[in-house]
Amino acid sequence: MTGLHCLVTGATGYIGGRLVPELLDAGHRVRCLARTPAKLRDHPWADRAEVVRGDATDAGSVAAALEGIDVAYYLVHALGGGSGFEGRDRDAARIFAEQAAAAGVRRIVYLGGLTPSGIPVRELSPHLRSRSEVGEILLAGAVPATVLRAAVIIGSGSASFEMLRYLTERLPVMVTPSWVGTRCQPIAVRDVLRYLVGSATMPPEVDRAFDVGGPDVLTYEEMMRRYAVVAELPRRLILRVPMLTPRLSSHWIGLVTPVPRALARPLAESLRHEVICSEHDIARYVPDPPDAPIGFDQALALALRRVREAKVDTRWSSASVPGAPSDPLPTDPDWAGGSLYKDERERDVGASPEALWRVVEGIGGENGWYSFPLAWSVRGWLDRLAGGVGIRRGRRDAVHLRVGDSLDFWRVEEIEPGRLLRLRAEMRLPGLAWLEMYADPCQDEPGAATGSGTAPATGSGTARTRYRQRALFHPHGLLGHLYWWSVSPFHAVVFGGMARNIARAAERLDGAEGDGASKGGPVTEVPVDSRPPRT
Repeated sequence: MTGLHCLVTGATGYIGGRLVPELLDAGHRVRCLARTPAKLRDHPWADRAEVVRGDATDAGSVAAALEGIDVAYYLVHALGGGSGFEGRDRDAARIFAEQAAAAGVRRIVYLGGLTPSGIPVRELSPHLRSRSEVGEILLAGAVPATVLRAAVIIGSGSASFEMLRYLTERLPVMVTPSWVGTRCQPIAVRDVLRYLVGSATMPPEVDRAFDVGGPDVLTYEEMMRRYAVVAELPRRLILRVPMLTPRLSSHWIGLVTPVPRALARPLAESLRHEVICSEHDIARYVPDPPDAPIGFDQALALALRRVREAKVDTRWSSASVPGAPSDPLPTDPDWAGGSLYKDERERDVGASPEALWRVVEGIGGENGWYSFPLAWSVRGWLDRLAGGVGIRRGRRDAVHLRVGDSLDFWRVEEIEPGRLLRLRAEMRLPGLAWLEMYADPCQDEPGAATGSGTAPATGSGTARTRYRQRALFHPHGLLGHLYWWSVSPFHAVVFGGMARNIARAAERLDGAEGDGASKGGPVTEVPVDSRPPRT
């Protein structure tokens, strides 16, 4: 059976963003349910799928999204979602099951977590317990359900892979918690996607959970050692310390890896018990090809190749950060919602708009933020200590950005190729913050003053582009106002230096291209004094 109409929830997340093109390539029609449809606008498959606005906790929007759907994929999770997430997961699953039945959906497919055998549900970690409960709610509904239960998913950009990668690469000698000796059964993301796509055509009488895993059963310590071999790293020395609880482990992981503490803790908690598949019945309905399931070493090699080639389709940070602001920057110039602090800078640049835009779009990650690297690093560390994402999420792609991408402790809210990049802060702040960067062709005489912060072109050539930069902050309460005034003395150095160095980088890039350098590659002409230290 082909040509089914599929609904994918969680399409802005790691798995959902990869599942949509797989379903489309299999000949199915796809509709995506998203709270912020704009986040899917720039995906390569966006023009092939339908996107509707809605929230999994809103019965009305769920009902509308499920209209005419054959197979509904439920990929909504509250990983790192703070207090009360179990209740939200429970309510959303019940709404989805009820509305799917009312809409006449043929099947629900859910990706949950592999639970340990012989362990009472009450002893599971809250997140693993919630995953199990959601699966039970969907199976108890009127619509036949396929519940896939996976342990550690290995793929470029997955949280589990990133945690494994950074711990192994950065720590030749590791003091580790006792859970590194716990066995689990990792699975390659390619196999997860294959099972998800294949589940769409299961017979109507199938209504059950399936354990899915790769061919290898390994301890986390063995996984780190094998990663070192595949990545051609020296042998790692691993020392176990029994007093490192999941809570302490999450702090340790948060310090060493880009995975924030709020996400690291449920991952660490899920490794307290052995999670090994008790059956492989999924193969009756989704037969394994000769080269599958993919082994752990091959999964690592595939993921590393994607990372090194900068071809990571989605990342763990693709999903929104719980508690981070999600409302876009209001268009009302008078800011009806209250105070709005601004820091505005403009510079005329002796470079083409294309060269300036390449510098703007290449900002963050390895290229840094073009000013006062120590300040950016300190702000990132403070955010990590407060439980935020910090500055080490980096970029999904070294050259191009799309709406919804995470960018260090920012998220791309809007992008107009060649002209505008708007970032929304996801760091811990007493308010809402945005950073806008514009590349506009000059319309007047070079160096003509047009507003505060305007400066003439820094190069010897004629100004051809105007660079505009705005930092905006909407404070929440007195603490927000105090925060802005406490950091405003540093704005001349941070934001002023940023505008100046971006202009210089664009002029150097433009000059290099004028001398015959190749175009279209990543920006490498970054001022040495503007690079943040690698962390």
